[in-house]
Amino acid sequence: MKQFVTKQHHEQALESLGELIRIPSVLDESDTGKGHPFGTKVIEALDKVLEICERLGFKTFKDPEGYYGYAEVGTGEELFGILCHMDVVPAGDETNWDSNPFEPTVKDGWLIGRGSQDDKGPSIAAMYAVKALIDAGVEFNTRIRFIFGTDEENLWRCLDKYNEKEEGITQGFAPDAEFPLIYAEKGLLQAYLIGPGTTDFSVKAGGALNVVPDAAPYAGEKLAEVKEALKKHGFDFEDKGESIVVLGKSIHAKDAAEGVNAISRLAIALSEVFDFAPINFLGQLVQENATGEKVVGKTIDEQSGELTMNFASLEITPEQTKIGVDMRIPVTFKKDELVEKLAAVVKNYELTYEEFDFLDSLYVPLDSELVKNLLGTYREITGDMTEPFVSGGATFARTMNQCVAFGAMFPDTPDFMHQANERWELSSMYKAMEIYAEAVYHLCSK
Repeated sequence: MKQFVTKQHHEQALESLGELIRIPSVLDESDTGKGHPFGTKVIEALDKVLEICERLGFKTFKDPEGYYGYAEVGTGEELFGILCHMDVVPAGDETNWDSNPFEPTVKDGWLIGRGSQDDKGPSIAAMYAVKALIDAGVEFNTRIRFIFGTDEENLWRCLDKYNEKEEGITQGFAPDAEFPLIYAEKGLLQAYLIGPGTTDFSVKAGGALNVVPDAAPYAGEKLAEVKEALKKHGFDFEDKGESIVVLGKSIHAKDAAEGVNAISRLAIALSEVFDFAPINFLGQLVQENATGEKVVGKTIDEQSGELTMNFASLEITPEQTKIGVDMRIPVTFKKDELVEKLAAVVKNYELTYEEFDFLDSLYVPLDSELVKNLLGTYREITGDMTEPFVSGGATFARTMNQCVAFGAMFPDTPDFMHQANERWELSSMYKAMEIYAEAVYHLCSK
C-alpha cells in the first residue's frame, strides 16, 4: 500500500481548516438575500472553501443563488461524489468555551473550534486526501466532485436545490459521521406542536432542533416556587436573582437519551407550579424520557435500535405555545403511523401537530461494491474489524444515489459535535486523510 499523504499535506490541511473555522457560518435568517439565502457568513465560508479548492487545482462552480458549490477533478462519464457542508451550529454560550469558538486553537495535539469535527475538519481531510493523490500523479477514471452544502444543520435546502439543478452522482460518500461506515440511517422527522398561549407565564428556550438544549432561562411569575420545584427534583440551575437558567447537557439529538434536556427539566418544574395543558404535556407526560415511549409507545427494531424524541425548543407567549421536536425513526417503522399516534396524544394537551421537515431513511446493501471497497480500505489501514452500522444521525448521504456516510470520526474518537469546545485530535485527522486517499484511489483511479 502506497503512502500518498505527506507531512506537507498535514500542515496545509491544518492551515486551510483554520481559514474555514474563522468564519462563523451559522444560519442567519435575518441576513438573507440574493446570492446568500442562509446569511452572508455562510456564503463567505462557501466562497472560502471554493477558493481553497482552486488552490488545490480543482475546477469549481458556485450556484448563482448561493445554495451550494462544488469542486471537481478527473475525467470520465461517472461522477463520484463527496458530500460536505460548510454551515455549523451556533457556538452557544461562549463562556462555556476555553477559547474563541471561531478562532482555531491547537492545544495538546487537538484542534479546537466550531466545525472542527462537524463538518469543516472532515471536509478538509477528504479534500487534501484527493490532493495527495493528484500530487502522487494518480490519474482518475471518473470525475470526483466535492459538493458543498450550506444548510445541512437546518433544512437541507441546499441539496434540494442541487438535486433540482445538477447532475446526480454515480456513487459516493459523506465524510460527516463515523468509521467504519454507516450503510443505513434512521428517518428524521422534525415538527412543531402548536397550542394556546397564556398570560400566567412566558418562556423562550432552546434553538436548533437537532441539539439537546443545555440551558433554559426563566424570569416569569412565581419564580420562587419554580426554584423550589427545581430544587425538589435536584435539577441544576443558575440563580441570577430576578431570573434563573436551568442547566442541562447538550448532545446531538440522535443521542438524546445520553444528554440532559434543560427544557424538559424546566417544564417539569413549571407544570408543578402552573396548570397549563401544553406545559403539562412536557412536564407531566414526557418528563425526561427521550425515546418517545411515553408519547408513541416503545418504538425499536433490531436493525437500527430505538426511536429518539428530542424536545429542543419551547416558546410560550400570550398568543400561543410552540414546542419544537426532533425524532429519529427506526428504519422498519413508518412515519405516518408514528405521526398519527403523536397527533392523537398531543391533542389531549390542546396541541396540534405541524410538520417542519422529514428525511426518509437510507439503506445501501452491505454487499454493494461501494460498501465492500470502503470497508475493505478502512480495515486494511486500521486493522479494526468493527462492523458497519445503522445511525440515528442524518447525513447528506441519504440525498444521493449509492451513497453512504464514511468517517471521519473513529470508534474511539470522543464526540464533541454541537458541543462547547468542539475539537478533533490531529492524529485522527491525519489518519482519516490516509483512509480517504486510499479509498478514492481504489474507487476512482485508472
